[in-house]
Amino acid sequence: MSLMKKTTPDPGSLQAQYDRLRKSLAQIGYISQGSVLDRSKLRRPRSGYQWTRKVARKTITVALSPEQFHSLKQAVENERRLWKTIERMEKISRQILFGTVPNPPRRKKLGKKALGLI
Repeated sequence: MSLMKKTTPDPGSLQAQYDRLRKSLAQIGYISQGSVLDRSKLRRPRSGYQWTRKVARKTITVALSPEQFHSLKQAVENERRLWKTIERMEKISRQILFGTVPNPPRRKKLGKKALGLI
């Protein structure tokens, strides 16, 4: 069984990934924190739709119309996608920065855990 040496990604391919993620941010649309609930589909139907979010460690709940529910549902999904994209961009940024900018002398190479990649 041969062991394959792990290679670091090419800075050019990392930059291309970063640029794709950056461009995808412009396509996201409206964003909103919190979550939306369709309470009309519960076993015992209740009153319509709700949007909840935390403000100063308190949960705020707002009743919604069906149109507001669908719009806010998309906005909440967009916000979650935004934060996942930013998290990926941050990891790629660290890979690029630690791979291309001069480092101080080290006894051991920085691992993925130290760089926050895992």
